[in-house]
Amino acid sequence: MPTIAETSQPPQVTTPVPQSQSERGSANSLTQLRLRVADGRLSWLGPLVVVTSRTALILVAQGIFAIVFLLRGSTHPWLAAAPWWTVYGTLVDLGCLALLWRFTRKEGIRMRDLIGPIRMRYGRDVLLTIGILAVMFVLFWFGGWITTRLLGPYQTFAGLTDARVLPFWATIYSFSLFWMIWSPTEEMTYNGYALPRLQALGGTRLSLIVVTFWWTIQHPFLPFILDWRNFVFRFLAFVPGIVALCLIYLRLRRLGPLILAHWTMDIVAILMTLKH
Repeated sequence: MPTIAETSQPPQVTTPVPQSQSERGSANSLTQLRLRVADGRLSWLGPLVVVTSRTALILVAQGIFAIVFLLRGSTHPWLAAAPWWTVYGTLVDLGCLALLWRFTRKEGIRMRDLIGPIRMRYGRDVLLTIGILAVMFVLFWFGGWITTRLLGPYQTFAGLTDARVLPFWATIYSFSLFWMIWSPTEEMTYNGYALPRLQALGGTRLSLIVVTFWWTIQHPFLPFILDWRNFVFRFLAFVPGIVALCLIYLRLRRLGPLILAHWTMDIVAILMTLKH
């Protein structure tokens, strides 16, 4: 039985820690991630595996297609596989989605939680998407311009940046399912999953450095051509845009507008590189 003194004590009130509107109620907020770090559901393993896996999976997927071309008698199977990146890219997505499912399940959240709320009322996310696209256009143009000043004109490779020729079915796939899967998976991998978790584990500066590096280096690997100048050019040209995408996510902490913008950018990339 409680004593009179115990029953007369006023109940203790815990003052909540102030949070921004974007973080309240979000399973992917910095506050919630730090709680999962504290209780052991989130460690360095998941973010480091996920952030590096996409580049490794690109090499594996291109290697699988190269083996197919080798079996078909191609004398340069690796180069023959290169133009097919808008087809074998889906193998990369499937591998990344499997990893995201595995690690989000361990945290006790859904993969959908990585995307965050969608805010289409009054066209809010559409307007944000237009703004993001404008920023990305300027930054990717600037990245290409400054890299050209440093390394000279870009040397294109057939099947890499222009003049890709694919069978009709592969062309249809590239213009339909590829970008629908690729863009949200890429955003979930780097921005939705790796960036905020590395921020919770090691701070904002470290998370930006790690994610920017691995997200940028993915691009000269897709496809991977054994030419150092091509590799360095494509890496440097993407740095400004990738940094901006990460900073925009840290400000919004949701992926809706970024996925919409990424869809548009990927469609433009296919239009620029694929003969149709």
